[in-house]
Amino acid sequence: MSTVTPNPPTGTGTGTDAGAGTGKAKGADTGAAGPAKASPRDRLLDAAAELFYRDGVGTGIDALCKAAGVSKRSMYQLFTSKDEVLAAALDKQGPGLAELLLPPPGRPAAPRARMLHVFERLEEVALAPDYRGCPYLATQVELKNPGHPASLVAARAKQRLTDFFRAEAEQGGAADPDLLARRLTLVYDGASARAGIKADTLEGLAVTTAAALIDTAGVAA
Repeated sequence: MSTVTPNPPTGTGTGTDAGAGTGKAKGADTGAAGPAKASPRDRLLDAAAELFYRDGVGTGIDALCKAAGVSKRSMYQLFTSKDEVLAAALDKQGPGLAELLLPPPGRPAAPRARMLHVFERLEEVALAPDYRGCPYLATQVELKNPGHPASLVAARAKQRLTDFFRAEAEQGGAADPDLLARRLTLVYDGASARAGIKADTLEGLAVTTAAALIDTAGVAA
């Protein structure tokens, strides 16, 4: 949940690189020996994150392998199917997207501010030209199959966001923490989807909508 420094797709609006549009992952700097080359697995996952987010989950294996610089034979030695690649690519993005969107422990301290932090970050990342919405929601909508391996990864990630809202709502004294958490997740998904299809901008909209719900729920400022 995006967004970042660890490598979600560029289209999450993070300005980071899953290969900076090339489909190639950056290697770590090893000093005098020069940058280390990413493993075939990492190149596949980084290329998948970028291509599936930008072009959709229907992107073919040939395009994926070409972008990653990996043969199809090598891909099938690492993964049983494209579905497995998609699920693993989404799973790999999780820590980076959480770091992008969620506040660090204790900063800010107030539950209301911590919940609003998510929507402040969403408004910021949605300004990126390549922003196409939440990668988890986009995957679930495209697949239309809640039992698909990638849908399961996405569902767990979305649940973690709802769980964050619920925990903060409880801490802030909300009358119904579960209901507030679900409402905030609904606002997040709707806002990210609208921004992702360029139907609306979120500046001053996502935060104020979330704030109204939080205040109505009785969370202390």
